[in-house]
Amino acid sequence: MAFNISLRCLTIVAIAFFVTLQGTLGEIECEKLRHDTCAFAVSWEGKRCVLEKRVKRSGEEEYTCRTSEIEAEKQKSHIETEECIKGCGLERKSFGISSDFLLEPSFTRTLCSPLCYQNCPNIVDLYFNLAAGEGVFLPKFCAAQGANARRQMSEIKTSGIVAPGPVHSLQFTATAPQPVELTHEPAVAPFPQY
Repeated sequence: MAFNISLRCLTIVAIAFFVTLQGTLGEIECEKLRHDTCAFAVSWEGKRCVLEKRVKRSGEEEYTCRTSEIEAEKQKSHIETEECIKGCGLERKSFGISSDFLLEPSFTRTLCSPLCYQNCPNIVDLYFNLAAGEGVFLPKFCAAQGANARRQMSEIKTSGIVAPGPVHSLQFTATAPQPVELTHEPAVAPFPQY
C-alpha cells in the first residue's frame, strides 16, 4: 500500500515536472528567462531576447531579460546552445544587440568559421541582419575575410552611410564608397543544410 502511494506521488511529480518543462521550453517568454540563458534566445513569438543590466543605488547589479522588437528569421522558442555560444566566440552575459562585434577581426573570423557559420543558424541570422543594417552582405563579408573584410567594415564605420531600403537608384557623392547593387527583395540569411 505504501509503495502504491509513493509510486503515485512520484508519477504526479514527474508529470508536473514535464508539464512545467514543456511549458518553459515550448513557449519561451524572455521576461521569464534567467540571465544565464537570456542572450541569443528567441521568444515563442519569434522576437529576440536581450539581457539588460541595471545598477542599483547600493551598487548591486541587477540583470533582467526583455523581449526586443528584433524578430528572428525562422526561429521561435529557442535558447542558444553552449556549443554555439562558445563556437561563435560569444558570451552569455552579452548586453543588448549590436553590430559593434563585426568591427573586431577576431570575432568575424570566429563567426565566419565553419564551426559557427554552418552549425549555428540562430546566431548567423542575427549577425546577418545586423551586418545588413550596416550595408554588408554577411556571406560576401565572410568570403572576403582578412584585410578586405576589415577595410569593408571600416569604410562603413567612417562613411556614416546606412544601408538603404529597397530603392530604384541612389545618388553618390565623389567621396562616398562605390555603389552596391541593391535588390527589391530583403536579404535572407543563408540557412545551413543539415
